[in-house]
Amino acid sequence: MQRRTFLTSAAAITLAGPAFAGIGTAYTPGLVQKELDAGKTVFVDFYADWCTTCRRQERVINALLSQNAAYEENISFVAVDWDEHARSDLSVRLNIPRRSTLVVLRGDDELGRIVAGTGETEIKALLDTALTSATA
Repeated sequence: MQRRTFLTSAAAITLAGPAFAGIGTAYTPGLVQKELDAGKTVFVDFYADWCTTCRRQERVINALLSQNAAYEENISFVAVDWDEHARSDLSVRLNIPRRSTLVVLRGDDELGRIVAGTGETEIKALLDTALTSATA
């Protein structure tokens, strides 16, 4: 009986689709600086596949993106896998304390940050800050 449960669970996991991958383009060293150098406003999502807070943030952000196309049209979104890049130059330079951290950058300035917050109002305010900067 346990074998049947295992096989059923394995099949369900396989059919569930790809693992959580944060919001935006997958981070590679230098990507954020390249976007900033190009004059873009960058929304950086420090996430981990296993992080339930990160998944909640993803659901809220995706809902907000679906309500306002201007976010995706004007903001560069970068997803930083915490398990892979927790000690990267970017994480150290920005003093990122943990996964489930969202940061908005423009030029040399940090415009806003949320650490482990999942509230729609809070995340929308961060996205609006980014949009205001991007369209100024």
